[in-house]
Amino acid sequence: MSFAWYAHLKNLSQKPWLIAALISWGIALMEYLFQVPANRLGFTVLSLAQLKILQEVITLSVFVPFAVLYMHQPLKLDFLWAGLCLMGAVYFMFRT
Repeated sequence: MSFAWYAHLKNLSQKPWLIAALISWGIALMEYLFQVPANRLGFTVLSLAQLKILQEVITLSVFVPFAVLYMHQPLKLDFLWAGLCLMGAVYFMFRT
């Protein structure tokens, strides 16, 4: 989703917003075609809250390299703090 949501800021900045939206929606549709079945399968063994926390961890794990390598944003210590907070969330959601 990072690519669908943010890549147009770099690649399509000179195009009308409608073009950027349609291209982004097409990319997002492809991602949703994988996400929906994965959530249905995951919900058979995980709770809704656990699925959401896993999604956030995956999102941050993808977003940080995307932001730094593709969008050329500076690597910030805040990324580490956010990751540590998510690790805490994972701990609390999955402890038995």
